[in-house]
Amino acid sequence: MTNVYERYVLPRLLDRAMQRKTDMAERARLVPRATGTVLEIGAGSGLNLPFYGAAVERLYAVDPSVEFWVMAKPRLAKVRFPVEFLPASAEQIPLRDSSVDTIVSTWTLCSVPDPDRALREMRRVMRPSGIFIFVEHGRAPDHRVEAWQNWLNPIWTRIAGGCNLNRSVDRLIERAGFQIIEIERGYKGSPRPLTFTYKGLAESAGTHQRC
Repeated sequence: MTNVYERYVLPRLLDRAMQRKTDMAERARLVPRATGTVLEIGAGSGLNLPFYGAAVERLYAVDPSVEFWVMAKPRLAKVRFPVEFLPASAEQIPLRDSSVDTIVSTWTLCSVPDPDRALREMRRVMRPSGIFIFVEHGRAPDHRVEAWQNWLNPIWTRIAGGCNLNRSVDRLIERAGFQIIEIERGYKGSPRPLTFTYKGLAESAGTHQRC
């Protein structure tokens, strides 16, 4: 029963949940900034596909769930650039070093089993001049909300496909060797334990600041 839920039911529930107006608005703000060869981590059902702009030349879509990719097929029909689905985990990205210009991750780092390893892999495949675009939810700064996140997390991870409520996304990104160059933090609706959001851009640490 668990396998049926995770393989067939959960992907459809998540697809619907991630189409909230506030979430789609964040995609519309940040995803169009992707350029060149793009790697999307946790591409899921392709909700970001309509927001990639004319500057994108190719997209590698990484996701371990083939069921999600089947759901993405109708959205793929409207995309003008080549898209290659890579049925892999973020911890083992099947691409060469320094081979992508932009990495996109939206509401994905919460559910990656080993986010430190995944982020190091992302930095490995990103060119020195590349950009990492992220929109993620995670640990809130308010102690009461954080306490709720810690209490709920063991239950939430079981029913939400491994999603974690209490990861410090900015610290994870910096610990992997990225330098955050733009970031916004804040609640996006309610309930608060589920909606504290980190969104912005990062580059490889040591890269000069952009104007």
